[in-house]
Amino acid sequence: MALLEIKNVNKNFGGLTAVMDFDFRIERNEIVGLIGPNGAGKTTIFNLLTGVYPADSGDIIFNEKSITKFRTHEICEEGIGRCFQIVKPFGDISVLENVLVGAFCRIDNLHDAKQRSMEVLEFVKLEHKKDALAKNLTIADKKRLEMARALATKPQLLLLDEVMAGLNPKETEDTISLVRKLRENGITLFIIEHVMRVIMTLADRVCIIHHGRKIVEGEPKIVTQDQRVIKAYLGEAYASARAK
Repeated sequence: MALLEIKNVNKNFGGLTAVMDFDFRIERNEIVGLIGPNGAGKTTIFNLLTGVYPADSGDIIFNEKSITKFRTHEICEEGIGRCFQIVKPFGDISVLENVLVGAFCRIDNLHDAKQRSMEVLEFVKLEHKKDALAKNLTIADKKRLEMARALATKPQLLLLDEVMAGLNPKETEDTISLVRKLRENGITLFIIEHVMRVIMTLADRVCIIHHGRKIVEGEPKIVTQDQRVIKAYLGEAYASARAK
């Protein structure tokens, strides 16, 4: 069975259809990309998966259990974690204390929560900044902290919303390596990303949405040659550059 199944999910905001008949599945230990133009409905899908918004219709099944009506903390407890596009750490407390917030989702005593938090900080290479105030971190380190806080909840599926945005080439390469290590550690990843090089490098499969509807899915190299994708998102210049 798939780890995640999204079955004909719909979401409307007043007269605006944000997600329409979205049907998708993610297998265990995959890295799957979700791409499309701004306003296509990508983040809305993440919000539906994590209980920020309720779906108007359809079903979301995780580990063979319907989580469609679950609240956000219940979905986290089931094993779905998330990193946001705009990082918002608790700025006036330490890096370690930020990660403890995530650890307490699973652990109810301070000693074990600290141990888990330090393990995660070592994994993302932030252990040397554990006592620093979160607001004093660079944008790259804040993104790593966001990831550490999510990892502290012990997710089976991790949703990454543009975690490469704002990073320089070296920081991007480091984050790509980190994402690969996550998969090696048994975590399945669902990634929203506008940097096509990242998607082409990381993703096993890609889903492209436009106006809230899935238009195509498949292997990155095949999908990026699809005329519907070129017209809706990539543009002829990208397609021409890829062909050379």
